[in-house]
Amino acid sequence: MLAIMQRIQTINACFKIVVVCAVALSAYSAQAEVTTGIDADAGLPYWELREAGLSIRLVQRHPDQTRAFFLARGFSREDVELIAQSCVFQTIVRNTAPVTSSDTLEYDLTAWRVQVAGASQAMQNRESWAQIWAAREIAKPARIAFEWALLPTRQRYNPGDYNWGMSVFGLRPDSHFDLALSWSRSGKPYSAVIREIHCAADVPPKEEAQ
Repeated sequence: MLAIMQRIQTINACFKIVVVCAVALSAYSAQAEVTTGIDADAGLPYWELREAGLSIRLVQRHPDQTRAFFLARGFSREDVELIAQSCVFQTIVRNTAPVTSSDTLEYDLTAWRVQVAGASQAMQNRESWAQIWAAREIAKPARIAFEWALLPTRQRYNPGDYNWGMSVFGLRPDSHFDLALSWSRSGKPYSAVIREIHCAADVPPKEEAQ
């Protein structure tokens, strides 16, 4: 009987440990605020995640905007279509922690997941595009221009730092998706999901508004 009681106490203790660990892990799932609206500068829809020390804003880009941008940087029309048909957003990332603090912010796009129709896929980052352009023998100046136009795959921000760049999600125009993203603040990992993001349709902006 004593042995049975000891086993029950051991099981209870293990259960408590599991519960405590689960609570500790869930604390790192950010209670982030997500807002949507029309970006004042672009005049296009945006989705913005805000959490302590972090702001990430995704602003729609029309495929025609993307075509014009990369045609002007030496890409052929055929190569430009690969980008324009892949759901491109302008992304702005900020470390919103007070400049007097020591809270650093880091992200890694290879850990972000595009979720659509029950499936999950990686974003198309600088490194994955570099392989595509190398296979297509794109001229070096165009490849450099493309790399610098994209949001860096990995970045570290001190308080008050920010930057921006294009993000490519690898979906057809007019697609809807969720974005599961992660970051760390002063070494602690956090995660959140931005839901129902809408890729711009492949029609001119004025036509789409009608």
